[in-house]
Amino acid sequence: MQIDKVYEPQRFEPHWAQWWIDSGIFHAVPRPGRHFSLVIPPPNVTGSLHMGHMLEHSLIDMAVRWHRMRGENTLWLPGTDHASIATQMLVERELAKEGTNRWELGREKFLERAWQWKDLQQGRIEEQMKRLGSSCDWTRNRFTLDPELNHAVREAFVRLYEKGLIYRGEYLVNWCPGCHTAISDLETIHEDTPGHLWHIRYPVVGDPGTFITVATTRPETMLGDTAVAVHPSDTRYTEMMGKTVRLPLMDRDIPFIADELVDPKFGTGVVKVTPAHDANDFEAGKRHKLPFVKVIDENAKMTAAAGRWAGLDRFEARKQIVAELEAQGLLEKVEPYALSLARCQRCRTAVEPLVSTQWFVRTQPLAGPAIAAVDDGRIQFVPSNWVKTYHEWMDNIRDWCISRQLWWGHRIPAWHCGNCQQMTIAREDPSRCVHCGSEDIHQDNDVLDTWFSSGLWPFSTLGWPDHTDDLAHFYPTSLMITGFDILFFWVARMIMLGIEMTGDIPFRQVHIHGLVRDADRQKMSKTKGNTVDPLTVNEQYGTDATRLALVLGAASGMDIAFTPERLDASRAFANKIWNAARFLFTKMEAAGVDPWMEPGSDRCVPEPEPTTLEAPLEDRWIFSRLDTAAEAVNRALEQHRYHEAADTLWHFFWDEFCDWYIELKKLKLVENTGLNVHWRNILSVFERSLRLLHPIMPFLTEELWQRLAVNYPDRPKSIALARYPRYHPDAHDLKAEIEVQILQDIVTAARGLRADHKVDKKLHLHATLYTMHPRTFEIASREREPIERLANIKVELKNDAAPKLKGAVRSTPQFDLFLQLPETDTGAVRIRLTKEIEQLEKLIANSERQLGNEEFVEKAPEKVVAQIREKMAGYQVQAGKSKATLSALE
Repeated sequence: MQIDKVYEPQRFEPHWAQWWIDSGIFHAVPRPGRHFSLVIPPPNVTGSLHMGHMLEHSLIDMAVRWHRMRGENTLWLPGTDHASIATQMLVERELAKEGTNRWELGREKFLERAWQWKDLQQGRIEEQMKRLGSSCDWTRNRFTLDPELNHAVREAFVRLYEKGLIYRGEYLVNWCPGCHTAISDLETIHEDTPGHLWHIRYPVVGDPGTFITVATTRPETMLGDTAVAVHPSDTRYTEMMGKTVRLPLMDRDIPFIADELVDPKFGTGVVKVTPAHDANDFEAGKRHKLPFVKVIDENAKMTAAAGRWAGLDRFEARKQIVAELEAQGLLEKVEPYALSLARCQRCRTAVEPLVSTQWFVRTQPLAGPAIAAVDDGRIQFVPSNWVKTYHEWMDNIRDWCISRQLWWGHRIPAWHCGNCQQMTIAREDPSRCVHCGSEDIHQDNDVLDTWFSSGLWPFSTLGWPDHTDDLAHFYPTSLMITGFDILFFWVARMIMLGIEMTGDIPFRQVHIHGLVRDADRQKMSKTKGNTVDPLTVNEQYGTDATRLALVLGAASGMDIAFTPERLDASRAFANKIWNAARFLFTKMEAAGVDPWMEPGSDRCVPEPEPTTLEAPLEDRWIFSRLDTAAEAVNRALEQHRYHEAADTLWHFFWDEFCDWYIELKKLKLVENTGLNVHWRNILSVFERSLRLLHPIMPFLTEELWQRLAVNYPDRPKSIALARYPRYHPDAHDLKAEIEVQILQDIVTAARGLRADHKVDKKLHLHATLYTMHPRTFEIASREREPIERLANIKVELKNDAAPKLKGAVRSTPQFDLFLQLPETDTGAVRIRLTKEIEQLEKLIANSERQLGNEEFVEKAPEKVVAQIREKMAGYQVQAGKSKATLSALE
């Protein structure tokens, strides 16, 4: 039973992390009965896990371990995502360092390098997850490019194509010149950027000296204009209908049209129409059958259609075009204008709207059933406020561009015939064209958007499209825990594709957590230099303490400020439990008590003493409090309020079990007594408390529980398989709780008086307790010994009203406690309190002066102002206490 004096989790955490895997205790076998299943949000093989992953995995592991300990057949399926665009970008950066690129390597060699990258990063991620204690079934580990999952992707693609839900065509897309691929709307971010509004004069054909002024934020695209437009209701330009204007710099005549896309309040009310480079203009171009002139290419350079500016970068072309317009007198004015600039989420390059041939999914037919699944309650969002956000996106959903001009990913299962120009869409690689029989076919070069394969994850990982036992038993999955930032990227698409492919929802609940931010609540990013490596933190504080720090801050849907103070507090909590265990184990050896537990028992009431046939008060109290904690924790976990479960456990272990119960029990855990009622009760509570704590702090609880269980071969192999404590109504002992509360109030009053008067804790004092309440007097009399020991006082009890008392007095509705201070200390206390009050009043006055300065409050950082207010409130409370104490001494 000997354990180290100091809590050093690094000594045992790696052992249990590996033992859990080697023992196979997390392996799930399909069988009848209750089950709980969850698939991991697969980390991208782009690098190591970050603190956001650790939060997510801590929450998932907490839920999974809880369900497993409740006796449910539990599966947490692990895996990783190939992250097509992000991974390819990183591999290409590595190639650039070597002085080469993917084009020089060729597709096959490039993919070999990408797989090497994947193997390295996937290995790191899996080792991190194992070290974090993630209780996954590693025999079911999946990767989105595994052959089985590629089979599922092809099956889904072909089914959607055959139903007319996938189509190919030339449309305007978001093109990233940095990643050299089309990206979806969700893969773009919009940044507020200062820009300009250029007012350009377009000559009216046939009316010399007459111009129409057009306002634009992108003068470089004017070279591709094929019309100018006004709103149909704008009477200012009625006479212009049917006329044409001369496109400046290009000497091309273009029509003057009316279209509702125009905002009459924007600029002059006349806009240029560039169908090849703007989403709204694209639709207007189709409506008016306008030509599509592409003047910017996939590398963000000007095309041959741009005339003498061909080959220039788009932004350099802008400068030269503006200069030329000014030189020709065609630039009327330039105004500052705030832009919402679309950038690629991955590489931050400015997105270029381009007309391109791409593959799309018709999302409207898929969105309807997905919306209904949430509206009718088959899928629940936690917290529920995310339903509104889900609706806002789903109700306005646009077709999804699923093709990417990349090499790393699921290649689109379409083959183009060089003979008849038709396409063959197939589940297996064809050898010839299904239309003409020609063998001159080649597979489409594009790959699928990563989120297409990820959207199949909940069922493709369980064997779909085959009818496997895993799919039958574990699908739909029970829960999805993920961040709000991929609600549309992933969650919505899983719901749409899950219902379409399987006829059922992919999961029954979705818990949305917030982001992990730094101490200043800034988003963590490598560019800001405020990222934290989970393994580094775990090495310093311990994995359990880090998990606890994260979960305590994880209120549903709220972001978490990850601070050293939070980590220090959580490590202190772990250390508190360790010290409590060390105390118990040391006392067990001295008392001749072997490691003891009650395998399979969930005893909820304490064992009585043989002489009185009644359990000791402190045992009845702690069993009642433990049962109350079990009720609160189970309810919180059921409702996905993980932070509340953690807070309840903290309060029970620290404030009740350690600070009160062990202290009350110390008098009765004497040497050479053997396994008596006191030992059986305290060890029963301790073992049950470890089980209650296990889902959030698995390493510490396994280490301590195994020491108690060493003599019991028939008990569960691991605490992770032991029964989770449940609430028992019969265990609630209100009488014991009231009595201990009275004891605690008396001890706390004595300690508070001692602290207020700065009296040494070791100094034994005399006290008098006055009470008119029979129960208070009876309890104080019966429990006098623990009261005196815990408060370090000799107390005289008087069943009478208190006289008018001066000095160190603490009054409550139940009693008045007078603490006799050493006579030599009273004068010194008055002097100390007077000086303390003067200092506090100066601090309060200074704070009031700062907060009364409106200019300071307006200009100072919000955090600084809040800190001043918080400190001033503390000063005021302390000053009030000091004044009350001084008054009592008069």
